[in-house]
Amino acid sequence: MNEYLVYLVEDEENLSEVLKAYLEKEGWKVRVFNDGDLAREAISDKPHLWILDIMLPGTDGYQLLKGIKEQEDTPVIFISARDQDLDRVLGLEMGSDDYLAKPFLPQELIIRAKKLLTRVYGTTSQEQKKIELNQYTIDPVGRTVVDEEAEDDSLVDLTTKEMDLILLLTGDIGKAFSREKIIEHVWGENYFGSERAVDDVVRRVRKKMPRIHLETLYGYGYRILSS
Repeated sequence: MNEYLVYLVEDEENLSEVLKAYLEKEGWKVRVFNDGDLAREAISDKPHLWILDIMLPGTDGYQLLKGIKEQEDTPVIFISARDQDLDRVLGLEMGSDDYLAKPFLPQELIIRAKKLLTRVYGTTSQEQKKIELNQYTIDPVGRTVVDEEAEDDSLVDLTTKEMDLILLLTGDIGKAFSREKIIEHVWGENYFGSERAVDDVVRRVRKKMPRIHLETLYGYGYRILSS
């Protein structure tokens, strides 16, 4: 499963938080900028996707788009509440890959982002492959876990963070992940809470998926073994 890095530039903080939550539900890492100048300083990071509002404090979306495309042809989705036709034409002429007019549904942004990422980076067989482990079938694309030993192959009821943890650890069976790495993947790099949150999620996963060999590496983190 690809862990795409998405940079979202939006000065409306309420909207940016909503969009960030939707993007992270797809398993993507998201960094939010509420200021165009700060976003311009991060162009050299070369994320997989930029989502740009046009009207921003400091550097506007057009200037950011120009700077992004000058360095590398990273895909860009423009969003704007201004003159839709004018912004759409100007954005596409300058190299944006897609355009969304406000207001829009967050799900529409997700659909467009998925299509754009797949078009640019392709879909690997690893993304499509389901994981069979101790009579559980883990589907990274559908984000589901089926218990093959339960009646009617019932789904395991996992929260978003429990699923994120399972996908991270089963994506590389036997690899040890530190608590810091797990926090970065599951909660995001801006999380400032206790590492005990990792232990709580692990405890819940063990209870819901008792046949999974989720091993504790004391003083470091966790890993999942094949048997």
